[in-house]
Amino acid sequence: MAEKKVSDLETGLAREPFMASLATKLAQSLEEVIGLDEAQGFISIVGSRMGAEIGSEYCKGLSTDRVPRARLAEVLVDLKARIGGDFHVVRESENEIVLGNRACPFGDAVRGRPSLCMMTSNVFGHIAAQSAGYARVSVDESIATGHAGCLISIRFDSESGSDGREYYRLESAKG
Repeated sequence: MAEKKVSDLETGLAREPFMASLATKLAQSLEEVIGLDEAQGFISIVGSRMGAEIGSEYCKGLSTDRVPRARLAEVLVDLKARIGGDFHVVRESENEIVLGNRACPFGDAVRGRPSLCMMTSNVFGHIAAQSAGYARVSVDESIATGHAGCLISIRFDSESGSDGREYYRLESAKG
């Protein structure tokens, strides 16, 4: 009987699950070594950079310098769908967008890794602030903290409470 070829082995190894596992294990390591608050800080930096890059891509596609406020919810839902999330608009008004989510792009590995929610906060915050000038993002519920889904609030009025992280338009940034 011939030996199995290594390339024919069922390993479960594929690019997307590997990348999700990499991100969650990095978050786990940061949380364990430097603590949750510091891990969130590091992940915030990455999220901000990703927000700038993703925002620029949408601006290019929409042929504009900033995502129009009227299209912001649509853009945020679309970007998460493209990376494996299942976001939807819960409600939207002039001063607020509330998004729900049924599936995390990081999969089940996000459970117990709340620092990864900083990716969503910062990506959304950067794109929303570039669009509206100011945004306050709060992760009110998350799969990472044991909820069945996520609930993300994006507010555009700096007077509307103190929950969440604040983001401001970077005048030199496009997107």
